[in-house]
Amino acid sequence: MNQAVQKNTLYVGGLAEEVNESILHSAFIPFGDIKDVKTPLDQATQKHRSFGFVTFLEREDAAAAMDNMDGAELYGRVLTVNYALPERIKGGEQGWAAQPIWADADTWFERQQQEEEMQRLQAEHRAAMQAAEELHRKKMVDEREGEKEEETDIVNDPMRKAEEEALMQNS
Repeated sequence: MNQAVQKNTLYVGGLAEEVNESILHSAFIPFGDIKDVKTPLDQATQKHRSFGFVTFLEREDAAAAMDNMDGAELYGRVLTVNYALPERIKGGEQGWAAQPIWADADTWFERQQQEEEMQRLQAEHRAAMQAAEELHRKKMVDEREGEKEEETDIVNDPMRKAEEEALMQNS
C-alpha cells in the first residue's frame, strides 16, 4: 500500500455512538479552521461506523490536532487519530467505480497485441530450434555415412590387400 497520505485530512477512529459530525467538528475546531467533517454511515443501521474524517484547511493545523487528540477521550471512548489514506477505488487496473466502462479499452488492446506478438515470437523461436535440430541430425547422419564409406574404401584398397597378402606369406 504505497498510497500518498493526505496531510490535511485526519482519520478519527473509536467514536462513540452519540458522536455526530457537529460534535466531532466542535472537538477539533480548537486546532484550526476545518474544511469538512464526515462520518460514513453503515447502510444497514444508518449509524456511523465508529470512525470519521476531519479535513483542515492547513496541514499544520491537522498535525497539531493529530498530536493532541490521538489517545484523547471523547464521550468515554479513546480516540485514534492518524493521517487519512486516500480512498481506494475497487475494480480493475484503473478502477471501475470512477471511470466509464471503455476507459481501459486501450490498455486491454495493447496487452492483447503484446500477448499475440509474444506468441508469434515464441512460435518463430520453436520453428528455428526445430530447423537447427534437423540440420544437426542430417549433419550427424552424413558424417556417419562418410565414416562407413571410408571403411569400405579401406577394405577395397588394392595396395592394402597386397600388403596383407605379403605379410601372410612371410609369416
